[in-house]
This record gives sequence, structure tokens and C-alpha cells, in this order.
Amino acid sequence: MRIRTWFKKTVIGRLVWRIIIGVIGGAITVAGAIALVGPGPGILIVLAGLGILATEFAWAARVMVHTRTYAQKAADKAGIPKWAQLALIAVGAVISIIVIIYLVSTGRI
Repeated sequence: MRIRTWFKKTVIGRLVWRIIIGVIGGAITVAGAIALVGPGPGILIVLAGLGILATEFAWAARVMVHTRTYAQKAADKAGIPKWAQLALIAVGAVISIIVIIYLVSTGRI
């Protein structure tokens, strides 16, 4: 949190911070949208991107709630049990963490 506090000390810093969060969250959200039609856990990636955007933008928090509601309705319609939904979320989170740790350790991020 020290970096965030340092950025938020000035008006320009706050603007730069919002731009950084917007670019990172937007890129992850776009990657999730691509994964929706391609291979991968698209809805989880979209929600992760929206979660990042929601830390700075109120509109993203509203969209995230709407997206989560839509995903829950789709899961209910498909008849996926609650335990399976939670297992899929947990597996997606673990895979995401492993990928991030790998990318950081190899210096790609």
C-alpha cells in the first residue's frame, strides 16, 4: 500500500494511479472477454478485471454486481450444484495464482 499512498499524495499522482488501474483492469477484462469465446475461465477473468477496476471506479463495481448476477442465473439455469460452482472458482483462482507466480518468477511481469 505504500506505492498507492505515494501516488495519491498529489492530484497528478491520483490521475496517474487511476490511469494505471484502468489500463491493468481493462486489459484483464478484455482478456476475459476473449476467454469467454475461446478456451479458458472467461467469466472469472472478467470478474477479476472488473474487481481491479472497481477499486477506483464506481461504475465497474456496478457492472461487476450485474455480471455476477448474470453468471449466477446462467449457472442456476445449467443446473450446476453450488459445490461445483465453488470448486470451479477455487480451481480458477489457484490456477491464476500459479500463473502469476510463474510469470513473476521468470521476469515476464
